[in-house]
Amino acid sequence: MAALLLVSLILLSLLSLSSSLPNQAVLDAAEILSDSGFVSMALTLELVSQSLVPQSPSLTIFAPPDTAFTRSGQPSLSLLQIHFCPLPLPLQTLKALPAGTKIPTLLSGHSLIVTTPSSGAPISLNNVKITSAAPLYDDGFLIIFGVDKFFDANFQLPIPIRSPVPDPVCESSTSSSSANVTTTIGFPGASWFEGASAVLRSNGYNVMASFLDLQLVGFKNPNSMTVFAPLDQAIENPLQYPSIFLRHVVPCRLLWSDLVRFDEGTVLPTYMEGFTITISRSGDVLLLNGVPVFFANMYYSDSLVVHGLRESLVMLEMPEVADESSPESGTNDEVPFDNTEF
Repeated sequence: MAALLLVSLILLSLLSLSSSLPNQAVLDAAEILSDSGFVSMALTLELVSQSLVPQSPSLTIFAPPDTAFTRSGQPSLSLLQIHFCPLPLPLQTLKALPAGTKIPTLLSGHSLIVTTPSSGAPISLNNVKITSAAPLYDDGFLIIFGVDKFFDANFQLPIPIRSPVPDPVCESSTSSSSANVTTTIGFPGASWFEGASAVLRSNGYNVMASFLDLQLVGFKNPNSMTVFAPLDQAIENPLQYPSIFLRHVVPCRLLWSDLVRFDEGTVLPTYMEGFTITISRSGDVLLLNGVPVFFANMYYSDSLVVHGLRESLVMLEMPEVADESSPESGTNDEVPFDNTEF
């Protein structure tokens, strides 16, 4: 079904691999905010930073101007929390997010929704414009943007009209008439991967970037594929390069908008013989072999799509009969990309 794409980024527990933001970064950011004319937000950040983000290793802050504080007075803690996202969101990421994307905040149960028009400018969240052409502060972990007023915590998008659309098709790498052909086809030139490799490395996916640079052979459809890239820390044995890479590559181009349209239980083939990826959902969250997508559409071109994961994909085991006395399995504290349709 066609629907407005809603995507949500992962919350605090996914970031447990890093330590908390250093106090000096917060102080430096507050000083720059003050120097940039955001005096009220600078003072507020100094006062509430310890209580708001004591465990968050990264943060994006959307800073209202002094005039907003003058009109509204000192905001409540809950209102401030929706101006804090527990992930670093560089400008290029915000520009790439489609309208309807849900961005988590420090206020439980409340997300910011991308409302940027199709023209792409200016970027807006909850119909509030980002006023700074570049971040006011950006050290890679703490990023601050100016916005023209406070966000509305109760903002909702209108419900769109549903209309049927065909499901995307991903043909198995072994289903074609040439499946018995033993000749392997290598990738085209290195230039085909240069953009994807650079984006992967800039976001902490160095091992998967190296896989692309190696131009592994054995692919029967080198002109179209999707890579589900786990973070370096999630790759259990980097020496098993071919095995790890092959099980994270699907022989067709699947954007996030394609993935969310697959039915529950859809099985995607991979280039690793006998390894498949099963689509499932936990509430509104789409899972790949039980793993949520962390960075949808990290890179995409006419032939290649890369989605970032925090975990490595492993083959799903057939479920056993649950013991009613045992605790629930599969509990995940993560809040990943949300494919809610409405």
